[in-house]
Order: sequence, then C-alpha cells, then structure tokens
Amino acid sequence: MSTIEIKIGGFGGQGVILAGEIVGRAAAIYDGKQAAFTRSFGPEARGGACNAQIIVSDEQIYYPYVTRPDILAVMSQAAYDRFAGELSPSGLLLIESDLVRVRSVAEGQRLYGVAATRLAEELGRKIVLNMVMLGFFAAVSGVVTADSMQKAIAESVPKGTEELNLKAFQKGYEEGLAQLTKSAI
Repeated sequence: MSTIEIKIGGFGGQGVILAGEIVGRAAAIYDGKQAAFTRSFGPEARGGACNAQIIVSDEQIYYPYVTRPDILAVMSQAAYDRFAGELSPSGLLLIESDLVRVRSVAEGQRLYGVAATRLAEELGRKIVLNMVMLGFFAAVSGVVTADSMQKAIAESVPKGTEELNLKAFQKGYEEGLAQLTKSAI
C-alpha cells in the first residue's frame, strides 16, 4: 500500500468531518497503520463546503496535507466541482450518485457511485448517509478493513446511535461489494 491520500468532500451537516476522523482512527488504531487527518470547512455551520483529508501509510508521514488524492469521495455537487480536478490520474472517485453528476472521468480513473442519502433514508435517518458512504468506501477501496471501521464507528458516534450507524455502514459496505462483483464480471 505504501501511502494513500484521501479527500472526502461535501457540505456541512453531511458528517464529512466525522467520516474523515473515523477513517483515520480505523487505520491508525485498528489496522496498525500511520494516519494523518486534517479538515477544512467554511464559516457556515450547515450547508457550507467542507472536506476531510486523510493520509494512510505503512510508513511515517512527514507532510500531513493531501496534495493529490488517490481517493476522492464526494457527497455534494459543489465538492465534486471543486475537487474532481485534484484526483490523481489513476485515482478512485466515489460519489453520492443521487446528488453528484460527473462530467467526465479521465482514462485510468475509476468511478463508483452509491445512493447514500436514499439508503440512509431507508434506515429511517438521512443523517447516517456518511456511514453508508464509509461502508461503500471500505468495500471499494480496501484501504481499511470493515472490522476496523466498525470498531472506529462504534466509539466515534454519539452513545445510543451505534446500532443505527453500524447498520448504515453495513448497507454501504454490501452495496460496494455488489458493485465490485458486477464490475469484475
């Protein structure tokens, strides 16, 4: 694996920052890798642009900022418009397929989409769309294990919401595995 740069983008209220924290925690604490996490969000609390940047590596990380993401997960059109051009030539683009319209994908890049908001609504709480996206991310990218993500989720979400968040993760994970199986055929 060596070093993987990840950027998760969306708007405030989608749980982008929490998703980034969980990826970093899963990698560093449960998968035994090195991880660095930074975040950025606009002055607006909800609805403003935000992103989480995570670097996961088998080696020590000397520079904590993502310069050219290997994986870009976007949950809003604005995040796609702003960050899609940064994706590495062989990068993996993960989108919230009901909210993001992709204009083009460069040769060598891979695109996968999940209707994270709709799947979260099926569970009764739209707010867990970030957990659906994390499950999808874990299945498609393989950067962190499902087990480590589940442990990180259980200790990162508000008490009393663990079961719902883990169900949302599982739903996204299953969708990711199904899409990988389809693309392998």
